[in-house]
Parts: sequence; C-alpha cells; structure tokens
Amino acid sequence: MLDVKKIQNVDLDYLTHVIKSGKYDEEIFKTADEIRRKYVGEEVHLRAIIEFSNICTQHCLYCGLRADNKNLQRYRMSPEEIIERARLIAKLGIKTIVLQSGEDPYYTTEIISHLITEIKKLDVAITLSIGEREFEEYRIWKELGADRYLMRHETASPELYAKLHPGDSFENRKAHLYELKRLGYETGAGFMVGLPGQTAYDLALDLAFLKELDADMIGIGPFIPNPDTPLKDAKGGDLQTTLRMIALARIVVPTANIPATTALGSINPLGRQYGLKYGANVIMPNLTPNPYRPNYSLYPGKICLFERDTACVECTKQMIRSVGLVVGEGYGHRKKIEMNEEKEVINIEN
Repeated sequence: MLDVKKIQNVDLDYLTHVIKSGKYDEEIFKTADEIRRKYVGEEVHLRAIIEFSNICTQHCLYCGLRADNKNLQRYRMSPEEIIERARLIAKLGIKTIVLQSGEDPYYTTEIISHLITEIKKLDVAITLSIGEREFEEYRIWKELGADRYLMRHETASPELYAKLHPGDSFENRKAHLYELKRLGYETGAGFMVGLPGQTAYDLALDLAFLKELDADMIGIGPFIPNPDTPLKDAKGGDLQTTLRMIALARIVVPTANIPATTALGSINPLGRQYGLKYGANVIMPNLTPNPYRPNYSLYPGKICLFERDTACVECTKQMIRSVGLVVGEGYGHRKKIEMNEEKEVINIEN
C-alpha cells in the first residue's frame, strides 16, 4: 500500500523506491486526482503562450533553441506584434498571457517593461518565461504588474545540471528562483523526465526541491531528443514515468498549479488528457502567431504547430470537458492553504 505521508514528507529513499518500481501507479494516480479535486477543484485554467523570440544565448544540451543550432530559422516578434496578439487573446476570454522566449538580450528591461504596462491594461495576468535575468529587472517588472515567473529548474541534481548547462550551475538557478519568490511572483519551477543519466533518486530530489521552494507552478514534461542537439541520440522520457511524476508533484505540493504540458501531448495523442486525470489543472494553448510558431522548436514532433492561429483555444476547451472537468474563467491564481503544527489544513482561501 502507498504511504502518502512519506511522499508528502519527501522521504527520499521511499520516493526513490516508488518512482523506480512503478507498481504503485494506480494508487498514486487515484490519490493525486483526489488531492487535486480537494485543493484546486474542478477548474482547469488556460494560459495562452506567446513565444515571441526563438533566439537564445545559452547552450543547453537538450534544447533546440540553443545558440549553437544553425539549422533553426530565427525570429523576433516586435513589441507591437506581441501586444496585438495579447489583445486577441484577451478578446478570446483567456485571463493569463505567458510571454515566453529564449534568453534574448534584444528585449531590454525597457522593452519588457513596455510590454507589461500595455498588456496589463487588458485585465489579464502576466507570466514571464524569459530565462535568467538581472535581479533588479525582476523587481522592476514585478512592480509594473507582472504576476508570475516561470523558470523550470530542469533537474535538481547539481552534477546533472552542470552537464546539461555549460557554464551554469543549479545553485545559480536556485538563487534566481528564490529571488523571484522573495519579490512576490507566483514562481514556477519544474523538470524533465528521462534525461540521459537521470536516476530515480534524481527525480526524488526534484520533488524535494519543489516542496522546499513551495513552487506555485510546476511544469513537468518528458525529455524529447532534438536532432539538432548533442543529445540527439538519447532515448528520451516515457509517458508513464512522466505521469507518475506529475501525480507525485500534486501529492507533494497540493495547491500548486500544474500544467498538462504540450510535450505530454507530443509523445502520446492522449497525453494531456491523462495529465488532467492524474493531478494537472492547467493547459497552455499555443497562441504564437504564424509564421513564427513552427520555428519555436524546442523538440521535434511538437503538436499544434500548423493549424489556424487560434484553433488551439476551442480544441483545448473541448479536451478539458472531455475528461469531466470545467474550463476556468478567472485568473487562476494559486490557492493558498495554511497549516498548523500537526500539518492539518485549517484554512483555504482563493
């Protein structure tokens, strides 16, 4: 029988055993669904992504946007294009806009500030997902109205992190995430499943870090090898293990907002539906306009690239309803819980 208390207390040895064995999946999935329903309810929140630049200065071994990839057609959207797309998203009734890019220094403090100021006029929440920036920039953007910052930690193994991110360290990534949390952002972390050299213990460390950070958002997806990267011949992550990690993350951080990621749907046609059944409560439809959309190629086989720009919205809503859940209409901020010394829930507030 699954020991839920050991999972919630992030007992690393027990978590490693549970992750490695796979024999507890039915109990894990059932528990995660019950916890999701109890703490975040039936609503699934939509976060519309605008991938506004695929230019990146970094050299991460797994990523198709890496600076060394010469086979990618690069692009930058102008601030006016980004704001116009944000207006369209707001008209569609979506209450969160995610501004996502590679680490592209072209978009200065001032340009991002202008985007935040203009987009906040649309009565939406703004999530920034633009990589590691200066701490002072984080402060400025938060004061201007940015609500959330998504920066996945990718792996909590310092050794594996260093191998995958030349010239960077897990300690540095942690410092950025803790500063974002200190400034009052809803802070998103997360990791990939199936990285070369990754162990069950490494995945247990990921869950421990999410609990330590008290991550407001948790993005978990399978590693999908990109043919234009040094890891092109690696095996990649599988659906079952990824779903297991999503469910365990829900048990460990009960009120976090957890997306059923695009990568899940890219390795299995029903991947996102399974994610919603096993603990996820967010979907992030891609609203990047064409012709840019196909060139934000983190990995091959990415879904929703070639159809009409806004087709993802109605398709996503239908998918949510198909698994018996409700399309959220609000901003979808994280629900907070307060705990007493015995770890009993004493209050839930929206």
